[in-house]
Amino acid sequence: MKRAFGWLVSWGALALVPMTAQADAVDALKAFVQQAKTGRTTFTQTVTSPDGAKTKTSSGSFEFARPDRFRFAYTKPFEQLIVADGQTVWIYDSDLNQVSSRKFSQALGATPAALLAGGDLNRDFDVIAEPSKDGLDWAKATPKAKDGAFESMRIGFRGKQLAAVEITDNFAQRSRLTFAQFDANVELPPQRFQFVIPPGVDVLEQ
Repeated sequence: MKRAFGWLVSWGALALVPMTAQADAVDALKAFVQQAKTGRTTFTQTVTSPDGAKTKTSSGSFEFARPDRFRFAYTKPFEQLIVADGQTVWIYDSDLNQVSSRKFSQALGATPAALLAGGDLNRDFDVIAEPSKDGLDWAKATPKAKDGAFESMRIGFRGKQLAAVEITDNFAQRSRLTFAQFDANVELPPQRFQFVIPPGVDVLEQ
């Protein structure tokens, strides 16, 4: 589906401060993956073309429960729901009256959603610190597999709080998700990660 989810330095005497912040970003990412068993937030997503000339903005909510369950609900400018139940990833486009499904293992792999919702950080990604920018400390995760759908992901933290994810795909298009207050380890009903096919909807299996 064309609108699917497609579904994150200074040197010299002052270098010690940014380098400390950068190291903290890597530690914050590792702690997030290890300790955040569930999470809930709203987001704004901005997609920028490779030449930087065009942008598209959308917004919605994101929830996850480890292992391997997440829910992206886009609300603007169109409605789209992406649900992973641990076995299958469902993508429902209400405008097209269409839903597609794909096995979880085939759909995720070493992807941003897999990292946030339950991927193996050390197995699937190389992680390095990057300079602090826009008031955030950044870590960069690059997939070890070279045949994935994206080139790299930058993850931004404000202290230990997950604040942003910026994804660069293999065509140099950038997608940045900016999160509102991120609530970790909240109670989420199992039904949030179950998808029921609406009556009369076209189903495509990939």
